[in-house]
Amino acid sequence: MTTPEESILVISPEEEEKKALNRRMDNAAWGLFLIVLGCLWLIPDEQVPQDAWLLGAGVILLGLNGLRYIKGIRVSGFTILLGVIGVLLGVGGLLGVDLPVLPVLIILLGLSMVVGPLLKKGR
Repeated sequence: MTTPEESILVISPEEEEKKALNRRMDNAAWGLFLIVLGCLWLIPDEQVPQDAWLLGAGVILLGLNGLRYIKGIRVSGFTILLGVIGVLLGVGGLLGVDLPVLPVLIILLGLSMVVGPLLKKGR
């Protein structure tokens, strides 16, 4: 019989390192987002489309998940979805195209359900 102390899950040093790296990357992504937002607020409204921040946020989220993938850290399907939506809406806003948000969300949700299982490691 094991004692409560013996049944505690032990995390390998490699996993601890990945967790710490993921926290640092999350903090850096938040920092980049705040910098982009602050810079956009400094530019007069008539020079930057209102949806420009969505493009910046989307690129940051997709970049963050790209780095996670490269470093062998589990990516977040939710933030990938948010990143793609941000990029689509941001580009649409820059081009003056009013994208229908709900159909785009449904399409992306369906894509994530199809492609997500294919990207999981070990399959």
